[in-house]
Amino acid sequence: ESMLAPRNFYNNLLEQTGTEGRFYPGDSRKLLYGQIEMLRGLDKKKLVVIVDEAHLLDKEMLEEIRFLLNYRMDSENPLALILSGQRELFDCSQTEAYIAKQLHYAGGNEQIFSDSALKKIYDYSSGLPRMINRACTLSLSLAYQTNRLIVDDRMVGEALEEEIT
Repeated sequence: ESMLAPRNFYNNLLEQTGTEGRFYPGDSRKLLYGQIEMLRGLDKKKLVVIVDEAHLLDKEMLEEIRFLLNYRMDSENPLALILSGQRELFDCSQTEAYIAKQLHYAGGNEQIFSDSALKKIYDYSSGLPRMINRACTLSLSLAYQTNRLIVDDRMVGEALEEEIT
């Protein structure tokens, strides 16, 4: 069973409070709500939940987390939530906008990359900023070395291939 399944999520949180989890997710959720209330009421503590690799969460798990944050529907959240992970939320147009903004910050011409190069960078990076930056840096270095003013998809491929070998 996935570590990101609701039962495991609630049971992992319960273990952190020193409580044994339950088999059924609903039972674990109810028990966790009780633990949260006890810690907030008796110890006056603000709970913090950190979820690493949050980019791997599916829609079901995001919904479970939303329920956890809003279970009493009052104005005060029962805990603070920190989601940590790689950002894979850039689609192709957002990737292009990100590259244009980075070039603008650097004082460069936003038309350095051809449309096909931008698509190739997106395909390589899957929208991860760190990977976008790497592909752009390698491509720009190759363009500089070969005295090219425009980076096309062939140059991006060549730059990335050189990086692998």
